[in-house]
Amino acid sequence: MEDKDKITCAVLGYGYWGPNMARNFFQNSKFILKSISDVSEARLKKAKIDYPSIQVYQDSMEIINDPEIEAVDICTPVFAHYKLAKAALEAGKHVLIEKPMTSTVQEAEHLIRLAKENNLKIMVDHTFLFTGAVRAMKELIDSGEIGDIYYFDSVRVNLGLFQHDINVLWDLAPHDISIMTYLLEVDPVSVTALGADHIGNGLENVAYLYVDFGNELIGHVHVNWLAPVKLRTTLIGGSKKMIVYDDTEPSEKVRVYDKGVEIVNGDVDNIYKTLVQYRTGDMYAPKIDNTEALRLEVDTFYDYIRNGTKINCDGEAGLTVVKILEASQQSIKNQGVNIKL
Repeated sequence: MEDKDKITCAVLGYGYWGPNMARNFFQNSKFILKSISDVSEARLKKAKIDYPSIQVYQDSMEIINDPEIEAVDICTPVFAHYKLAKAALEAGKHVLIEKPMTSTVQEAEHLIRLAKENNLKIMVDHTFLFTGAVRAMKELIDSGEIGDIYYFDSVRVNLGLFQHDINVLWDLAPHDISIMTYLLEVDPVSVTALGADHIGNGLENVAYLYVDFGNELIGHVHVNWLAPVKLRTTLIGGSKKMIVYDDTEPSEKVRVYDKGVEIVNGDVDNIYKTLVQYRTGDMYAPKIDNTEALRLEVDTFYDYIRNGTKINCDGEAGLTVVKILEASQQSIKNQGVNIKL
């Protein structure tokens, strides 16, 4: 690939996630990683050791104002997403932004408008959508093998890491919400959530989120910073088969069970005459593509910018996640009241 076809990019933030993104941009022949910014001098020193040829800055605006840079990847804490993305879009840069997209629905909507007005692309880093496991589940559902989906039920718990600016829902649930909305492809109708703050800092560390998609399809997400073990499990129930997705499994992350129930010898309107028959068949684990998710994500970002390829994690997808998070926060603060979307 000629240099003129490559995209000169930069990473804003070199803390927890930034190094992973910088590595993938640096190793990808479609990009030229020119700069990294971070407020921490220690992190910038590490970035310079990792990539001696790049430029480093404490002030992200040095990068945003650089006319050679075509795209930026924002890997900062959530509170800084909107300000940096807005500045980047106004400066004519394409934007890849860490999840969740913004702190409010209003901010996300504004960024989407800015991108459209300036003919720029905005993509949200919903990394799990690029994993082999989630892509395999999508193929299973789209093929009709699972049947009509009844529910999506996920658990994402561990001990820590406590955040200082967002609660456990905003920290962990974006993963599961993005997976859920991607797999189901149904607009949510309403949200109900409950949560508790056991530390006293005003941020919930345990939360339960219920999403109503209508037509008896429901989603449930349980997130927790105070669990004694690490669990990353999702159950998807369908009319034909069921899926168990365990992200902690080293090999068989996705298992498909030929299990279910059928109503036989009865009238569905009369519970006393209705008999439920249980169906138990085989279980199998589909082959999972082990290509690194971030490698595919960076390739997708390039195709989205250069070719306008349709993606599953654009600004609108990011907005949907923020809408659910914002509604869940409103529900928690009102003792679990149902919030319409």
